[in-house]
Amino acid sequence: MKLSVIIVNYNVEHFLEQCLYAVRRALNNIEGEVFVVDNNSVDGSLKMLAAKFPEVNVIANRQNVGFSKANNQAIKISKGTYVLLLNPDTVVEDDTFSKVIEFMDNTPDAGGLGVKMVDGRGDFLPESKRGLPTPITAFYKIFGLAKLFPRSKRFGRYHLGFLDKDKIHQIDILAGAFMLMRRSVLDKIGLLDEDFFMYGEDIDLSYRITLAGFKNYYFPKTRIIHYKGESTKKSSVNYVFVFYNAMIIFAKKHFSKKSASTFSFLINIAIYFRAFLALLARFFKKIALPFFDALLGFGGLYLIQDYWGSITIYREGGDYPFLFVSVLLPIYLVVWLSSIYFSGGYDKPYRIPKALQGVGIGSVLILVLYALLPETFRFSRAVILLGTLWMSLAITLNRFIGYLLKANGFVLGNNQKKRFLVIGSSEESKRVADLLRSTAIKPEFIGLVNSKELQHSENEFIGTLRQVPDIITIYDINEVIFCSKDVSHQVIIDKMVDWHNANVDYKIAPEDSLSIIGSNSINTRGDLYTIDIKAIDTHENRRNKRLFDFTASLLSILLLPLLLFFVWKPFNFLKNSFLVLFAKKTWIGYCGSEKEGNTKLPAIRKGVYNPASLLSNNQNLDVEMCNKINLLYARDYTVWKDVGIFFKSIFRHKRL
Repeated sequence: MKLSVIIVNYNVEHFLEQCLYAVRRALNNIEGEVFVVDNNSVDGSLKMLAAKFPEVNVIANRQNVGFSKANNQAIKISKGTYVLLLNPDTVVEDDTFSKVIEFMDNTPDAGGLGVKMVDGRGDFLPESKRGLPTPITAFYKIFGLAKLFPRSKRFGRYHLGFLDKDKIHQIDILAGAFMLMRRSVLDKIGLLDEDFFMYGEDIDLSYRITLAGFKNYYFPKTRIIHYKGESTKKSSVNYVFVFYNAMIIFAKKHFSKKSASTFSFLINIAIYFRAFLALLARFFKKIALPFFDALLGFGGLYLIQDYWGSITIYREGGDYPFLFVSVLLPIYLVVWLSSIYFSGGYDKPYRIPKALQGVGIGSVLILVLYALLPETFRFSRAVILLGTLWMSLAITLNRFIGYLLKANGFVLGNNQKKRFLVIGSSEESKRVADLLRSTAIKPEFIGLVNSKELQHSENEFIGTLRQVPDIITIYDINEVIFCSKDVSHQVIIDKMVDWHNANVDYKIAPEDSLSIIGSNSINTRGDLYTIDIKAIDTHENRRNKRLFDFTASLLSILLLPLLLFFVWKPFNFLKNSFLVLFAKKTWIGYCGSEKEGNTKLPAIRKGVYNPASLLSNNQNLDVEMCNKINLLYARDYTVWKDVGIFFKSIFRHKRL
């Protein structure tokens, strides 16, 4: 056995699927084996493996045992001359394995090997080659000097930025996303240190390879795509603590006591410094838009009341009472901002129509509140009406400025216009185009391109692979999708690099798959297109569902004396109202045994009623019919469906 490929998976089913299709192709004509160690995923990974990759050796853990232990489980039973630890969010080229094996066979002093990695847009990832994180190297990285001077031999040692990324080099540390090692070396130095739960184990193992007298090589003659950050959120506070604590474990294990103490001191400073920055960044990202809306909104309201007062009731001098300016205006502002929030005006992408809808709803609520106030507190209806106009202008201005600055999440119009180019054969490109149309993105344009460089285009194609740069410009394309069944992964990466200046996003559609995969952000898994059955799982719909549950429960409890004559089993209804009010149940849930047989559906609370409640024979529905009803409910969910099912259900049961 020449090669053993080991992949540790945790809840990245679609990325794992794409990775294994690439691995299967790269293992062609190589005597190899593949292991997937699953750390108790709940996303359907195991079912996908059984259905599509029966040749893979699967180790299904019942708990998340961590990266090191999971890899060791497979290494111990693997048989390859070489062992490759591979991340599930990677895509290897078709000839990657043959090239790296040939290099290792011809380089007897090589104990380990890493390759050139690019991200989802074809940009080189500097962690493809790394130096040993000595205390001084760590200091330069932690405090930003390495980022400021990446090519400096002094400051840039963490990512070895002074080494040519297109030439073979001896390096200190291999990247954990792709670590190829000689089995004979592993037999000598031991397996991964299980003290490292996640992160740091690649540094430790790489360092032990060099301590044993072998060399680690950076090999750029083949490349892989690494959608880095898919399995873990690298901007999170938890990541900061786990990663930097792993560095402390490494220092205590390999450095002298004095050096380890210095390193630990620096790392502990870095942990709290980076954690503080991460919390601060997250806070400002969440609060920035509402803050500027509130700032601009209140400033405008203050000027409006001052101006309106000066030209009407206070023409001879004076101002509105302090109570009006300091209490009522802020209350009005809170009502407007809350209405914008519940209307989805603060959900990404930030859509101006939804924010304006929130302003309108807020104005109605404020006018109702105004009418209920004692006459002594009704200072000015005109200020409210002028305030409505100002809030509409302010929130529009803020979002337009965000759009002009190209800030993340700011779009013009109610929908993002997506214009796609699908590259593949006639059959496969049409399949992928149909898949795109079945998702929630509602493409504005889908163009098909022949995957051949020069072949004459058939009628359904708008061009060939060589013509893509011109097609992108002429058709104003946003995203390019490669059909991996027809286009080799080497060509995919080549084109991503060649077309880098086209400013488009790239995705890959694996063969025989219902997913289209790609990501341009270290922090998001977001750019993943699948058949849309998760409308109920969006932030907006979950919020609206909970808001309906809360409102309907509160009104049901308050109005129970009136409802006694209409609802079936009023005391059970009252009990359920309290359970829903305190989020123990939801008014409308799935039918059957809580999404039985369909683990793909997003989880929701147990329902008092369900979409099948209106059927006369709902007690006799089989699992298949329940699944179909639940699928339609989840896919096409709106809060108005819950409203309709709720009212029809409570009155229907009484009639029966």
